[in-house]
Amino acid sequence: MKKNLLISLKLTLVLILLCSLLYPLLIAGIGKAAPNAGKGETVSINGKVVGYEKIGQKFADDKYFWGRPSAVDYNAAGSAGSNKGPSNPDYLKTVADRIDSFLVHNPGIKKEEIPAEMVTASGSGLDPDISPLSAMIQIKRIAMVRNIPEPTLKALVETHTEIPLAGMFGPSKVNVLKLNIALDNLQQKK
Repeated sequence: MKKNLLISLKLTLVLILLCSLLYPLLIAGIGKAAPNAGKGETVSINGKVVGYEKIGQKFADDKYFWGRPSAVDYNAAGSAGSNKGPSNPDYLKTVADRIDSFLVHNPGIKKEEIPAEMVTASGSGLDPDISPLSAMIQIKRIAMVRNIPEPTLKALVETHTEIPLAGMFGPSKVNVLKLNIALDNLQQKK
């Protein structure tokens, strides 16, 4: 009995040392070696951080491309989906409201043309990217608000479209923050 108790205490001490000290130090060291010392990939303009490359942000002004809706209002500390099923009446009302809002802000678009990602939140609620189609469908609105020719905006979206690895590992995507920064830069050059 004493023998087993002594072995159990030694094992407990070793595991406490391993799990409470060595493992956290190892993970912290790996984080420090990551880009930006583990603080995330920031996007800066003139030395000022304006956002994070891998975290979605809210763009609600008509002069910007909009990202996916967020169930957590883009709060990275509370990353989550809504956990409401596709038949939940509250969820259906939320999606219907998003569709109505999208149609009001994007005249000339038909309900069936709206990509699903523009009216449904992702699992994390923080997707930084949209599909090229979701960006293209917003061009008419932005062209009217900013007085920029549609072909210029289309070229801008195409320039910022990221193609998947080897053209087959994942979908093409557009980072909304980077696209909106490029849009502001384009407007300033005019």
